[in-house]
Amino acid sequence: MKLLIATANAHKVDEIRQILTDFPVELCDLRDFPAVDPPEETGLTYAENALLKARFYAQHTGVRALSDDSGLEVDGLDGAPGLYSARFGGHDMPHSQKILRVLELLAEQPDQPRTARFRCCSTIVDPQSEQIWSQEATCEGAIASQPHGEHGFGYDPIFLVDEKRTMAELSADEKHAISHRGKSLRGLLGQFYPQLSTR
Repeated sequence: MKLLIATANAHKVDEIRQILTDFPVELCDLRDFPAVDPPEETGLTYAENALLKARFYAQHTGVRALSDDSGLEVDGLDGAPGLYSARFGGHDMPHSQKILRVLELLAEQPDQPRTARFRCCSTIVDPQSEQIWSQEATCEGAIASQPHGEHGFGYDPIFLVDEKRTMAELSADEKHAISHRGKSLRGLLGQFYPQLSTR
C-alpha cells in the first residue's frame, strides 16, 4: 500500500516513518508532490481536523493520505492548550516559549493538578473509494516543573511519562512504544495489517 504522510511538519514525518517501519507500506510525503497551501484547521475535534487534512491531501495527490491531529491536555488548565496546542500563543511563537507559557499558567494556580495527557487522532482517506479509517489514542502523564531532555519535539520536554523522565528524555524506540502517536498509528495500520499492530 502506498501511503502519503500528509504533513509539512518534518519532525512528525520522521516520527511517522519510524513508527511504521514494521508495516509493509510504501511511504511518501508532501515533498514528492507539487506544493500547495495547507488547509485551514477549522475542526472542533482532533478527529475533524485529521479528517479534513487527510481528505484535502488525498484529493490533491490522488494517493491514500495519512494525517493526524494531536495536542497536550493539561487538567489544571481545563484541558488547554488541547486542540490548539500548535497554535497556542500564535503560530509564530517558538515551542520553547509555548512550553514556558504552560508552566507560567500552572505556576499561577499552584493548587491545580499537573496531570496531563497527549491525545492523537490519526486518519487515512482513500481518494478513489472515499473510504475513511481513523484511530484515536492517548498517553497519560504529568507536567514537569521545568523542561528536561533533548529528544522529541513540541511539548515533550515538560511531559513526564514517569516520576523521573520526560518524553524528551526517552529514546525514539521508548517514546514510540508508549506515545499517543505511536499507539494511534499502530492501531490505525493494524486495521490493514492486524498481525503487526502490536509491535
